Amino acid sequence: MTGFANLADELQQIKQQNLYRSRRVVSSPQGVNIKIEGRQLINFSSNDYLGLANHPQLIQSFKKAADNSGVGSGSAHLICGHSHSHHALEEELAEFTGRERALLFSTGYMANMGTISALLGRGDQVFQDRLNHASLLDGGLLSGARFKRYLHNDLSDLSRKLKPIDGRTLIVSDGVFSMDGDLAPLAELSKISAENNAWLMVDDAHGIGVLGETGAGIVQHKGLTQQDVPVLMGTLGKAIGTFGAFVAGSDDLIEILIQKARSYVFTTAMPAAVAEATRTSLKLVVAENWRREKLNQVVQHFRAGASQLGLPLMQSDTAIQPLLIGESQRAVDISEALFSKGFLVGAIRPPTVAKGEARLRITFSADHQLQHVDRLLEALDTLSI
Repeated sequence: MTGFANLADELQQIKQQNLYRSRRVVSSPQGVNIKIEGRQLINFSSNDYLGLANHPQLIQSFKKAADNSGVGSGSAHLICGHSHSHHALEEELAEFTGRERALLFSTGYMANMGTISALLGRGDQVFQDRLNHASLLDGGLLSGARFKRYLHNDLSDLSRKLKPIDGRTLIVSDGVFSMDGDLAPLAELSKISAENNAWLMVDDAHGIGVLGETGAGIVQHKGLTQQDVPVLMGTLGKAIGTFGAFVAGSDDLIEILIQKARSYVFTTAMPAAVAEATRTSLKLVVAENWRREKLNQVVQHFRAGASQLGLPLMQSDTAIQPLLIGESQRAVDISEALFSKGFLVGAIRPPTVAKGEARLRITFSADHQLQHVDRLLEALDTLSI
């Protein structure tokens, strides 16, 4: 066991670099108002963009399904865990995204890891945006394909690095980048993919629900189709308000994933009650367009106020509004100061972002009121950011 004797030293080193991470215990439902460690806070850290995580209709659907189906699925989808609720949700997700089929995964991380490693192997190649989520990067490494990263949203850099090969080529990008809040140039990426006989995969975890006319995400927002973006991943635990993830695409794509995606084949299915709550959420996402309109109003109100105050805004028109701070400890100090003033705002540090690019990651919900935003702006103004 001597090889592990230096764990305490490793932890101390992380602390000295101001990169130590701690958990806070939440004692309330998710929402704009949240209770942590006995304090009531206004929440500007959640990915519950449409305010659905604690919606009474979702709770009722979950309870009803739990009464009928229990709280555990019992096994993997390919054994005895694939219920009518799962199957119906997959069909509704396919319709929602305008695709032939969809496949449920237990988490977004598992969806990305399983999909990329199922589609690629030795002799293939994968190109990924430098700011892609860790799950996409890990999936590319796990696949065994030749792995290359291109500069963030830099189409020229991607084109320079693309080389024709005998195997498969997959280009992978976030749709909405989770730490910057900006959008991928999806139409241009699709064009480059077609010109190079490659497939395009998009992780739309932060776009599903909030972008597009009916909330179907960045592909709908950009007016593209399944042919333009053959592989679409979306998560259900952010704007949709529940838990889990899915991949949507052609019938052949989904069948290949059922056969080969290890993170699908070898894991327990999500509880059927979660699937039923998600089915209810999808209906609300489509029907209640006011949630997207309200979210956009809140975001624009914040950006206007932050600009007037001279705050270090990054370029984003989405629910993710980062303020670039730079030094890790300073970002933590500001986050703690905001906590003491009654606001929950996360400090994002390396390795989640590059060294010297620590930031406050401020996120908004359709449930935020303009007065919440004004109070946050007042607090930020007092901290001389």
